[in-house]
Amino acid sequence: MSREMDPKEFQRSITEELNIVKNRVRNLIGSSHWGEEGRYKEAILRNVIRRFLPANLSLGTGFIIRKNSNRTQISNQIDIIVYDNTIPVLFSEGDFIITTPRNVKAIIEVKTKIRNSDLKGIIEKAKENGKLIGKRIFNGVFSYEYDDNINSNSIDDALKVAKGYVNHLSLGKDIFIKFWERESGRRLNPPVTNCESDFYNIYRLKGLSFSYFISNLLYMVCSKKLDDRWWLLFPIEVTKEAYKERTICLD
Repeated sequence: MSREMDPKEFQRSITEELNIVKNRVRNLIGSSHWGEEGRYKEAILRNVIRRFLPANLSLGTGFIIRKNSNRTQISNQIDIIVYDNTIPVLFSEGDFIITTPRNVKAIIEVKTKIRNSDLKGIIEKAKENGKLIGKRIFNGVFSYEYDDNINSNSIDDALKVAKGYVNHLSLGKDIFIKFWERESGRRLNPPVTNCESDFYNIYRLKGLSFSYFISNLLYMVCSKKLDDRWWLLFPIEVTKEAYKERTICLD
């Protein structure tokens, strides 16, 4: 008997896969080599994202260099860089790259676990990288684990520091945070009545935070419209706004 496709379960399976694979190294080495485990988890996320990207986009880790009239700026090391491979990079060795902002489509900071007290510093680093790139791209923070209070004022303070430069955050498998431009006019822009400026929405998407992070990445980096697969990329019926925890206005 044929079975109708379930897009929500398909997306949840991405979260389950990330969680299963990321635990394998921890089960083998425990807490002996946290640095190596962190690099492995970056590789896990890169491999999952890579499956969905079009052929003209590649993934790496490394640095972005920007040359201004009077000085050269170098980013902090970036865990994941999505870049247009039809434009040459400055240097490449395996997954490690050095390039300029021209071909950068997305940057992501990857963490094993985030607590509220860590978030401001992580966002400040990602924000500086975004400012150096100097154009609107997907700039995300991805954490495999999160067990803190999402209603804490420290979340508000950290996001106000971000000022939209960091625009997508996945905090564990359930919490997804997205930046919205008040007057963008884009299809994705949700109705809002309590902000006079740009804002962040915090959503509790049970088992779907990782997949919504990746789906929003694909939406921003692909040059072609993805309207014919909207139902698969964003499978929550009607709208995810029903799962909004709260809004943080950037007044």
